[in-house]
Amino acid sequence: MKSKLLFLVTFFTCVGFSQDDIDKEELYKNYREDQFYASVTYNLLNEKPQGMSQKGFSTGFHFGFIRDMPINEKRDFAIGIGLGLSGNNYNQDMLITESDKNYSFNLIENDISFTTNKIETFLVEIPLEIRWRTSTAVDYSFWRVYAGVKLGYLLYNTAKFKSDDVADVKLSNIDAFEKLQYGLTLSAGYGTWNFHVYYGLNPIFKSSSELDGSSIDMKSLKIGLMFYIL
Repeated sequence: MKSKLLFLVTFFTCVGFSQDDIDKEELYKNYREDQFYASVTYNLLNEKPQGMSQKGFSTGFHFGFIRDMPINEKRDFAIGIGLGLSGNNYNQDMLITESDKNYSFNLIENDISFTTNKIETFLVEIPLEIRWRTSTAVDYSFWRVYAGVKLGYLLYNTAKFKSDDVADVKLSNIDAFEKLQYGLTLSAGYGTWNFHVYYGLNPIFKSSSELDGSSIDMKSLKIGLMFYIL
């Protein structure tokens, strides 16, 4: 009787350990990381025309989903491709006006005071990343470095100007904006807090857009924080 009882205990113990090993194997086999993201950024303008400057605080809000595809057995290297939305504003002193679908760009004169002068862009984006992290399927605090590119398509844009000295201006879907935007991205950090930067590679405006006879070659630089969710 005792031998039979010992046999049963040994059998079920082995089955339990085997099941744990199978569960862990399945857990690691299906493990993916950082599928959803949200980011807040401070937006800067690179290569501004001479005499132009940014005014006030310019922000960006970005969120989306990335499909994480590990490429090695440890699953600490992966490729990520996703889809997201991005909203941005840039406060500055370049006024955009329109007449008969022709757009003009001029610096606001020093003797004109204004409370608002900003451009806003809303894009759908496709991020593509090479991902490295020190995480495991059961470790949620880890180091990560994700580098890649982001391709954006402009869905909607506006330009808003408010002043007590001259007439207000509000324009939308301005044809002078480039529809396609693309740039380099880098996210790095530990745990919840991650530094994020986007470096635009092409101008925000079309090459036909000019200020004082020169092309407006401004590009976007976004610096902020990135938050990832499984």
